[in-house]
Amino acid sequence: MMSIQRSDDFEKRSVHLKNLTDEELDRRFWELADKIVEPLIDLAKANTSPSIERSVLLRMGFDSLQAGSIVTKAVEHGLLGKGAGNIVLTYAKMNSLTLEKAVEELAVGKGWEALVSNFRGGDRNAAR
Repeated sequence: MMSIQRSDDFEKRSVHLKNLTDEELDRRFWELADKIVEPLIDLAKANTSPSIERSVLLRMGFDSLQAGSIVTKAVEHGLLGKGAGNIVLTYAKMNSLTLEKAVEELAVGKGWEALVSNFRGGDRNAAR
């Protein structure tokens, strides 16, 4: 097995950091950390999947049959990208319902047309 030699250039690469205070180094670290994870956050905001959305509903405390039904209906209505949790919250808010009642109705197919209208711009006052 051949060993790869690494030339140690730390001294050259760290010159621009030598005169920074601990606070400035800390600030620089967090700026770079934010810059690194920004594409991941953008990716997570713009992309989802049925399994992720089912997981969200399960973590909200709903059962797997309800979660599966809501996610299936969200896909059918082109709303999955809005987020299953957001869909439930929006429907509950639109109809002054508890989350549990909103999930019950959505799981059996009630309210989807109103949600489609809301998310496509029909109701400017409801959550998006």
